[in-house]
Amino acid sequence: MPRALRATANVLPMNRRWIVAALFFVFAGFLGLAFFGLFPSSTDGPSTKGKSSMEEDKYRWLEEIDSDQALAWVEEQNALTRALFESREGFTSIQKRIRAALDSNERIPFVSDCAGLLYNYWTDEKNPKGILRRTSWEEYAKDQPQWETVLDVDALAEAEGENWVYKGLSFLRPECNRGLLSLSRGGGDAIVTREYDIQNKQIVDDGFHVPEAKSDVSWAGKDRLLVATDFGEGSLSDSGYPISVRMWHRGETLADAETLFTGERSDVSVHAYASAVSGYQDIYVYRATDFYTQERFALRNDEFKRINVPTDADISIRLNVLLISLQSDWTVGDENFKSGSLLVAGLDEFLEGTGEVQLLFEPTDSSAMSSFNFTANLLLLNTLDNVLTRNFILEQNDEGWRLSELEGSNTVDSTSVSPVSSYDDDRVFFTREGFLSPATLSVGEPSGNFRELKFEPPFFDASGIEREQRWATSADGTKIPYFVVRQPGGQTSPTLLYGYGGFRASMLPAYTKTAGIAWLERGGAYVLANIRGGGEFGPKWHQAASKENRHKAYDDFIAVAEDLVARGITTPRQLGIMGGSNGGLLMGNMLTRRPDLFGAIVAAVPLFDMRRYHELLAGASWMAEYGDPDNPEEWEFIKAFSPYHNLDEQTEYPPILITTSTRDDRVHPGHARKMAAKLIELGQRIHYYENTEGGHAGAADNSQRAFASTLEYEFLWDVLTQKLD
Repeated sequence: MPRALRATANVLPMNRRWIVAALFFVFAGFLGLAFFGLFPSSTDGPSTKGKSSMEEDKYRWLEEIDSDQALAWVEEQNALTRALFESREGFTSIQKRIRAALDSNERIPFVSDCAGLLYNYWTDEKNPKGILRRTSWEEYAKDQPQWETVLDVDALAEAEGENWVYKGLSFLRPECNRGLLSLSRGGGDAIVTREYDIQNKQIVDDGFHVPEAKSDVSWAGKDRLLVATDFGEGSLSDSGYPISVRMWHRGETLADAETLFTGERSDVSVHAYASAVSGYQDIYVYRATDFYTQERFALRNDEFKRINVPTDADISIRLNVLLISLQSDWTVGDENFKSGSLLVAGLDEFLEGTGEVQLLFEPTDSSAMSSFNFTANLLLLNTLDNVLTRNFILEQNDEGWRLSELEGSNTVDSTSVSPVSSYDDDRVFFTREGFLSPATLSVGEPSGNFRELKFEPPFFDASGIEREQRWATSADGTKIPYFVVRQPGGQTSPTLLYGYGGFRASMLPAYTKTAGIAWLERGGAYVLANIRGGGEFGPKWHQAASKENRHKAYDDFIAVAEDLVARGITTPRQLGIMGGSNGGLLMGNMLTRRPDLFGAIVAAVPLFDMRRYHELLAGASWMAEYGDPDNPEEWEFIKAFSPYHNLDEQTEYPPILITTSTRDDRVHPGHARKMAAKLIELGQRIHYYENTEGGHAGAADNSQRAFASTLEYEFLWDVLTQKLD
């Protein structure tokens, strides 16, 4: 195995120039952001480092997540909110309908293929924590397939006396008889990882077991793992993510596992994986120096070689194929490649400095790449053109890469193409859904011969409802697209405007059962804004609203709201807005910047205190997005979009509902708690609800999701129709 490496600024001899590192993940989910679950336990108190810790904040005690005083405050606020809303006419019926839709057996059971069997994770009323099940392709094609349960999370939680929430199972290929099972207590990002015997349907008693932490664990062969986790003092970054990766062999303790390399505490994270398609022989390490920049290394002949692409580029590797997704312009020799382009190269040749880089996709002013992936022999590409999806398959031949567009893309509905299995299959899944169109799932060959496998029935009455795309003009003249879903006619109506605007996340049309049941059926209009900060038009659309330009995302959202009023779709009194996480920060800025423009606001799992966000849980990892509050020059622009610091005791704000989760170990619940407490002190119309489970998703099961959704929509509807002051 390679010698242990440590990130260093020293330059090594030319023939051994390792600048060691590792990857971080990205979001996103969500909003997400897949790998960013690696921060300190939600039971820990907040950090006390930095200048902001010295500043007076009378509500700092609410940052102590599980203190008796803070939890008593939460219980009091929850009781007030429940008492007000649960007794209101219609609340229970809406909640039951949403719960039934979430639990419905008519939902599409989306699957992943492993060794020719299709696996699906399923939750319903009978299985609130869920079951992992599998079936054959032949059975799956039937209207009512027969499923074999592989793992019952409810039964496991009961047997072990734990509040387990399923976080995934990573297969050992090609046999797929073992898996790495990830479980969370209460739904947070911290996970326990255990080896699971898929054939015998039981946890392996003497198998691999990584204790609870914000870990990244992956197979490196049937008897070894790559583990990035909390190994003790010095093994976590300032953001709370692992910066050390070890190779753990079966039969040895994790403490004795060989260290492959260690990053610096100032990094965001370190991550490594071994490629299943190479028999786990190809190992790659990534070092994230901030949220958007990373150095990548490939293990070759017992040495880590730098994959010398721009540090802000995203890459994907399958055997000797290297895909490079550019986030900034890049010049290679005499060729200039634009930000947002997708390039391909032979990895080994590229490592030796002899490989050619070829252009596969180049964006235009209206188009952007949204995702790419491998099958066994093909490349799959999903793009956006003015926020409408287009889907392509690329196949390599003697003349290069041949691109063909799939039929049925480029509509108001969203479509995507994804691999059945990137391991050993060239078939692809094709999905379609829209605001008013329930999801469909088809499977097909590269030739384009697709057959529909599954479809969802409608879960709400969409009769007469129309959808269209419109454009608003922001303060600096930029055209901002948005989608409107509503009943036709000239009268104004209660309108819900949703936005996010950050972390490259694109907001696309989707079939939202809850909004349909609780909003559209009642005559409300639903609007989705594609503001800057997202990824709808590629990297520059995101970068245009980062750090000192953050205000442009808020200008865009305001422009859409004003356009809705100008077009007679709604009025400020009837206009409600909603957003979560970074979108919750957006909501806080709408509250403080334009309280006159909105009738009601919902902010879920939000950021509000931008002076201390970098000191709370994962916040330090987001400084590439927002800036560093401890830098006086950057605090000057950050404080302008810190809602907690911009509340004015002389201003009357619109009613706001703030929701969060005690077990959110990504965005600290202290943001929501402190903002709510300050608004209460100012005598504002504030409602607060904190779920005790659920992590950053805000809910751990469908019962909790149904309650939270009903609470949000009922609050908005009652305020905007003047049933609730």
